[in-house]
Amino acid sequence: MKWKTRLGAGVTALAAVLGVVSAPAATAAPAAALAAPDISLANIKAHLNQLQTIANNNGGTRSPRGGGYAASVSYVENLLKNAGYTTSRQTCTSCIGQSQNLIAEWPQGDASQVIMLGAHLDSVSAGPGINDNGSGSASILEVALTLARTNPATAKRVRFAWWADEESGLVGSKYYVNNLPSSERTKIKTYLNFDMIGSKNWGYFVYDDVASVKAIFDEYFASIGIQTEGDSEGDGRSDHASFKSAGIPVGGLATGAGDIKSSAQAQKWGGTAGSPFDNCYHRACDTTANIPDTPLEKNSDAIGYALWKLAVAPTQGNDFSVSLNPASGTVQPGQSLQVAVSTATTSGSAQSISLSASGLPAGATASFSPVTISSGGSSTLTITTSASTPTGTFPLTVTADGASVDHTASFSLGVGSSSCAPVTNSTRLDIPDYPGAAVNSPANVAGCARNASGTTKVEVHITHTYRGDLVIDLVAPDGTAYRVKNSSSDSTPNLDTTYTVNASSEAADGAWQLRIRDVGPADTGYLSSWTLTV
Repeated sequence: MKWKTRLGAGVTALAAVLGVVSAPAATAAPAAALAAPDISLANIKAHLNQLQTIANNNGGTRSPRGGGYAASVSYVENLLKNAGYTTSRQTCTSCIGQSQNLIAEWPQGDASQVIMLGAHLDSVSAGPGINDNGSGSASILEVALTLARTNPATAKRVRFAWWADEESGLVGSKYYVNNLPSSERTKIKTYLNFDMIGSKNWGYFVYDDVASVKAIFDEYFASIGIQTEGDSEGDGRSDHASFKSAGIPVGGLATGAGDIKSSAQAQKWGGTAGSPFDNCYHRACDTTANIPDTPLEKNSDAIGYALWKLAVAPTQGNDFSVSLNPASGTVQPGQSLQVAVSTATTSGSAQSISLSASGLPAGATASFSPVTISSGGSSTLTITTSASTPTGTFPLTVTADGASVDHTASFSLGVGSSSCAPVTNSTRLDIPDYPGAAVNSPANVAGCARNASGTTKVEVHITHTYRGDLVIDLVAPDGTAYRVKNSSSDSTPNLDTTYTVNASSEAADGAWQLRIRDVGPADTGYLSSWTLTV
């Protein structure tokens, strides 16, 4: 109790050092600056030092299993309140210790158009989690304080979140999204996620889920001469998956975790080939000594650049909105449906807009009539499926590429109907030998109007000369990965077995994946079939 009192005093003092200001009065004129300011590396490191101190005072960890997570929330919240943010804590009843999500909103901009930035604030029990994920949490905290300090005119509402219990399976962010009314979900136009952006043997990875969002980050990195790659290692393994599964456009940054840096990546970014991007990932050595300045500075400035690009704009600029009616629809394989695409000029003059759609399942196509319109006009989207289109529910993104700005709208496409009967994929899938990438085999469940069971069955049949080399995950429709098999020294050939997974927190309907990776050299094989029973 005494320590918490001292922390509160320290926060007040630190707020003065970092130059935090109060929210402006309603009559104050906002600053006119539109270019993103520099995000202070020194201030971010000060936040990380505070998180390290919190861990030191709580058994070396900021896990929700002890007091470290709650103290981290208090530290972040006090700084945000002093800066003028509207903050709230959401108790996550499914999280360890019913830990809390922290939400902070800047009280300016159009509340019906929200740009949201998030990072998980918890660590694993094994260490203080300064890269995973103090780096993301401290960076978006400093971006939030910079937004308050510079106070630009914002065209959209800006919301920040620090998630509870990510390390147990994205529990906090799932709870938040699942408890949002549909009317509130539609207000979130983009969610940006930042998880591990200060890895010691770093790379520069940009989430590639939405091309228009990725392009903003790539634009920044290109301006400072840095090449990026898509983030395959973190795909579906951090909190953006909770938003993506709800049809909300997502983006984000990472610098790598336990994957190995290749020779080509070392040539491109420097560092050590053949070593993990972060050899302290989920370990006690993930301290402030594990964080180099370079990736932390580059990525935090990229976050600021993206936020200013997405939310800060001259009120006199040309802008428009886009909407879909209906926002969801279901067809049988071989059928088609039509969706009305409407636009409106919201400021300035009308502009030319090109329309496109992404996220379509195999065998499905999308066409617009017309494909190019002027804002204020409308188009008809026709989605056509084939007899081979898999059944399931698929989140589609309609992108309206304007001459001045871009916008997206989400559509939920349902294909076919079935029961909760087992689903089998018997298409052969070759498994590349190490160091090849992981491969995925889909299984689509539709018409099963419940969650998957706590005893979900995964029956696997693999021909392989050394099955101990194989690592296998079941990936849920929202991107959550469930490890069913780790690598081992088992030299027995072939794998014919059934695994049991507790997937009771997942909706049964959707596109499931069996992800297989060979992590040992010299032996090869293939997946002959697998069956999923939810």
